Amino acid sequence: MTYEKKEQMYEGKAKKVYTTNDPDVVIVDYKDDATALNGKKKGTIVGKGVINNKLTNYLMQVLEKQGVPTHFVSELSDRETAVKKVTIVPLEVIIRNISAGHFASRYGVDEGIVFAHPTIEFSYKCDELDDPLLNHYHAIALKLATQEEIDLITELSFKIDEVLCAFFKDVGVTLVDFKLEFGKTSDGKIVLADEISPDTCRLWDAKTGEKLDKDRFRRDMGGVEDAYQEIMRRVMGA
Repeated sequence: MTYEKKEQMYEGKAKKVYTTNDPDVVIVDYKDDATALNGKKKGTIVGKGVINNKLTNYLMQVLEKQGVPTHFVSELSDRETAVKKVTIVPLEVIIRNISAGHFASRYGVDEGIVFAHPTIEFSYKCDELDDPLLNHYHAIALKLATQEEIDLITELSFKIDEVLCAFFKDVGVTLVDFKLEFGKTSDGKIVLADEISPDTCRLWDAKTGEKLDKDRFRRDMGGVEDAYQEIMRRVMGA
């Protein structure tokens, strides 16, 4: 089926979303805009939209082959992809394999501590409140998700971590931590949504520990475009 882009229905920090001629499919258009600190820091990472679009689509298909349901339908162009229309579950899921970022600062530990087992965190997807951490009791009390949905999201998140850790290890990259979002399709099925990219993952060179992700933008480290391109090259040979 050919998907025709119609009205813009949403614009976020990194993407625009459009309706199509299919009520169950929308088109996502990836931007080069970059934000950090919940939108307090803004900038541009040249070529980011193309890289994040292509990486996300590739990794979504890797996950699909391992039994993880996703919203991916088809890549339409360098920046645009058709995806299943979903209602986002307002829980951001963070899987951590190594201490870094907010975890390190929140608990007063050094970056780089390898955990015996991956950890999982939930936060309430709400920019106005700076995405506060919550547990599943809070999520249920706030009617953000049911216990059954949280259990499924937890199971899928650890499965995604297992698949992606092995995948990145094969290309010389350590998956430190990453953020996931899930959505419900029109028939109520929970699927992986949003993106998987250097915007949403901490990715370190396995040998040198060099940061190859959005932390270079957050921390004014320079070389942001080069880092994104390096991940693209390793994953897709591009």
